[in-house]
Amino acid sequence: MLRDTWLIFRRDMTGALRNPAWLLIGLAQPLLYLFFFGPLLVKSLGAQGMSEVDGWMVLTPALIAQLALFGSSFVGFGLLAEFRSGVVERLRVTPVHRAALLLGKVLANALQAAVQAVLIILLAYLVFDLNAPFGGVLLSLAIVFLLALTLASCSYALALTLKSEEAFPALLNAVLMPLLLLSGILIPITAGLAPKWLYTISQINPFRHVVDVERNSFRGDFSMDALFTGSVVVLVMAVLAVWWGTRTFKRENA
Repeated sequence: MLRDTWLIFRRDMTGALRNPAWLLIGLAQPLLYLFFFGPLLVKSLGAQGMSEVDGWMVLTPALIAQLALFGSSFVGFGLLAEFRSGVVERLRVTPVHRAALLLGKVLANALQAAVQAVLIILLAYLVFDLNAPFGGVLLSLAIVFLLALTLASCSYALALTLKSEEAFPALLNAVLMPLLLLSGILIPITAGLAPKWLYTISQINPFRHVVDVERNSFRGDFSMDALFTGSVVVLVMAVLAVWWGTRTFKRENA
C-alpha cells in the first residue's frame, strides 16, 4: 500500500507543481487578511493592553489555520472533475490499493497547505514584528498538516457521496462559515469578550481548540494545559476523517 500511496502522492504533487498558480491563488485570502485586516486587529488588541508583537502572534497562527480550513475543504472539486472525466473509473480497474487512492491525495494536499503556511509565516516575520519560537512554529506546522489532512479527507468523502457540483459548494459554505466564526480565527473568543452563550457554543466547536493550540505554540507555551486539548482534538479528527474517506473510497470502488 505504501508504494501505491507514493504513486498517487507523486501524481498529485506533479500536477500541482506543473500548475503552481492555484497554490498561489490559495494564498490570496490569508494574504489579504494579513495585510488589510492584520494591522486593524493588532491596533485593536493594542487598545486592550496587548503589545504589537503579541497581536501578530494572535493573528498569524489563526491565518494558517484558516488556510488549512478553506484550502483543504474544497479539494473535493478536483475529485468531482476526475469522476466526471472517467479518471476514477479507470483507477478502479487498476490493482492500486483502494486506501492508497485517498491517502496519496490527502498527503499531497496536506503538504501543499504546510508549504503555503510556511510562506505566510515567513512574510509575517519579514514584514511585521512576528517573533514566534522555532519550536512553536514547527509544532503549529504539524498541526496545520493534520488539519489539512482531516479536511481534505472529509472533502473527498463528501464529494464522492454527493457527486454534485451544485450541492457540494452549497453544503461546504453552510458548514464552513459557522465553523470560521465560532473558531475565534478572526477575533479570539474569550470569556471576558464574548457573551456567555456565544462563548459556550464556541467551546463545542473542535476547530476552536485547534486554533487555541496554534496560538499557544506561537507564544512558546508548551505546557500540558496549553497543548493537550487541541492536540487530542486534531488527532482524533484526523483519524476519523481518514477512516471516513477510506471507507467511502473503498465503497465507491467495490
